[in-house]
Amino acid sequence: MTSSTSSPQVRPGGTLGIVGGGQLGRMIALAAAEYGLKVHIYAPDADSPAFDAAAARTVAPYEDAQALAAFADACDVVTYEFENIPHATAAVLAEHATVRPSATALLTTQDRLVEKDFVNGLGIPTAPYRMVDTADDLARALDALGRPAVLKTRRFGYDGKGQRMIREGDAADAVLAEFGGVPCILEGFVPFLREISVVAARGPDGAFAAYEPCANEHRDHILALTRVPAPGLSAETAQAALAIARAIAEALDYVGVLAVELFEIDGPEGAARLVVNEIAPRVHNSGHWTIEGALTSQFAQAVRAVCGWPLGDTARTGGMAVAMENLIGAEAECWAELLAEPGAHLHLYGKAEARPGRKMGHVTRLFSPDAAGA
Repeated sequence: MTSSTSSPQVRPGGTLGIVGGGQLGRMIALAAAEYGLKVHIYAPDADSPAFDAAAARTVAPYEDAQALAAFADACDVVTYEFENIPHATAAVLAEHATVRPSATALLTTQDRLVEKDFVNGLGIPTAPYRMVDTADDLARALDALGRPAVLKTRRFGYDGKGQRMIREGDAADAVLAEFGGVPCILEGFVPFLREISVVAARGPDGAFAAYEPCANEHRDHILALTRVPAPGLSAETAQAALAIARAIAEALDYVGVLAVELFEIDGPEGAARLVVNEIAPRVHNSGHWTIEGALTSQFAQAVRAVCGWPLGDTARTGGMAVAMENLIGAEAECWAELLAEPGAHLHLYGKAEARPGRKMGHVTRLFSPDAAGA
């Protein structure tokens, strides 16, 4: 396997491999095409929306070692659009191509317990947490952390899946049983002022570039609205968030784009304090605003980083304020109205079926910084 620091740069005309065929892979592929790169998508579902934007596709299970090897051999560099790739899959790919981000970053961030141990090991705070494998573990964890608390599966959770709040009066054993005996983690509830995220990139040469922190609002555990600049966020807290993202990226020797989700909470004597919620080792929903709202989109930045190219400018376009709204389920049916709305930038992901809770697209709006509602 070639190390991330000694691999040659991928030249225009080369092939970028992307593992995963969802909307994130689709938008990376669109950005790569603008740079004259070919894209090869590997995904198990024949109707994956990323295939529409790719020059080549492999439809095969993530466990198919022969298909994985042939895919990686056809690519100059391989990246992924989601973090729940089996370790064996990443190992096969790494035998045949440079994989960015690395398997170490993947292993660290796809398990919530390992991730929190890693972050705390850097001296960066998280919510208090305990490992939960059994009902006795859960009882002890609740005694230590109190209620409310959040029980989460250690792996495969996103958009509210694989997590449940445990409140006073809830039958904790029944909640644990819903997860079918998989390893879990209990997190103490954090009463936060706001949730923010930092989307950042790091190149194989150690170059680092971050977008300014954005504020995120969720509905039914799914990101509904992202706003930049984050309303009410002080310059000092913003700088602290950027420093946390950089420390995490450097500790992982990360190559690519990552997102760090954080809670801002009240600190001593009213001072703001940040705790890390989760790390996403990929482009992120809260970074979609960068397509129109920044000089370099997070997707173009991901292509630059994994190909070993210079990182792009992360400044906001014209200094404009930005709001990105997800279109979830049937909300995407308003596409014609959004196309008719002056200044609205519509993105649809090409998914065949709109289901409740499914991200079907997003719309981005830019405002003058002093405009109402910006």
